[in-house]
Amino acid sequence: MRLLLIFALAAAGLLAAQDRPIVIKTATALDGHGKILRNTIIVIEGSKIVRVGGAAPAGAIVYDLAQFTVSPGWIDTHSHIGYHFDNNGRNSERGEPQTQADWHIAENAAVTLSAGFTTIQSPGQNSDKDLRDAIARGVLPGPRILTSLQPLTETSGDPAKLRELVRERKQQGADFIKIFASKSIREGGAQTMTDDQLQAACGEAKSLGLRTIVHAHSAESAKAATLAGCTSIEHGAYVTDEVFDLMAQHGTYYDPNIGLVLQNYLENKPKFLGQGNYNEEGFAFMEKGVEITRETFKRALKHGNLKIIYGTDAVAGAHGQNYREFIARVREGGQDPMGALISVTSLSAESLHMGDQIGSIAPGMQADIVAFDGNPIQDPLAAARAVFVMKGGKVFENLAHGAKDKLPQH
Repeated sequence: MRLLLIFALAAAGLLAAQDRPIVIKTATALDGHGKILRNTIIVIEGSKIVRVGGAAPAGAIVYDLAQFTVSPGWIDTHSHIGYHFDNNGRNSERGEPQTQADWHIAENAAVTLSAGFTTIQSPGQNSDKDLRDAIARGVLPGPRILTSLQPLTETSGDPAKLRELVRERKQQGADFIKIFASKSIREGGAQTMTDDQLQAACGEAKSLGLRTIVHAHSAESAKAATLAGCTSIEHGAYVTDEVFDLMAQHGTYYDPNIGLVLQNYLENKPKFLGQGNYNEEGFAFMEKGVEITRETFKRALKHGNLKIIYGTDAVAGAHGQNYREFIARVREGGQDPMGALISVTSLSAESLHMGDQIGSIAPGMQADIVAFDGNPIQDPLAAARAVFVMKGGKVFENLAHGAKDKLPQH
């Protein structure tokens, strides 16, 4: 029923994005850069914010969100949007009918958007491209998607082959390159890709204007990726203070994933158990990993110049719960709430090379607007209560009781 509501609101959103300007009335708005805007309006024309403040234009569609807290749309820089449980309640593997998979994936996209995440970065599946393009055409509700298509690993080839594959990914339509430089946390996270391989892949990507995100749990793999000029380090469970300093010096982004991915695996253990390295040993390691990643995150916060962005590594069962990372970072990881809000908005936008388009409430930015029942800066649990979601000037979720939704009647 909720999914049908989301699709209905998506259709309504198309009406709201016609010729009439839109005004959002706010009492508390977080601009994404650490500033709190009080008692103002946000004026939207088409897909963009044209003005903050001043008088409302005549004939505008008005949404009164003064009883809520408004922020830019949230960004998840690491979410596997295609991963899902099949009709048998198991982590999907080969053999599932494609029509069934498509609907599960469409649901992932819809619930992610309704949770307030208007942009995500999905590393690792060719099917992401078609979903990305369908959402961009407006035929499906979902977040704006960036995809790497298939990732590169140590078995992808020698340095020359990796450079060739990077060029191939760009030609295929990849928005960035995903690289596996270490084993998973379930296997201890040791470095797998050589320094030469990393330098070839990240160097070629940079020459083509592509970003690179690197799965790297160990300090050695994170250091090698940083020295190779890669854009961001994902996970980094065993990164040392020395390597954090190096990352800060090089401007390398850090995406720690402490609040959702491992917890989701443990909560859904029967649905994963028996597949690949999802065995008893792997789950025992993940139980320890919850504390390990949290403590590493706390150390990372002490490196003031380190750019900590917001990713969840959401897999099957986690989509639509992307906000749990925010709650865990603040309540268990000790991050300043405003720092966490900046991480999930403007800083993550910067890491995607989209800081001039998304992640902020300011003139010229895409009209990605979320309202929460409560203030996440004062109460982190409010992050779970998105009641209004606009992406690119279109309203996809409006559960805000009392909001004056003046959509034209047809």
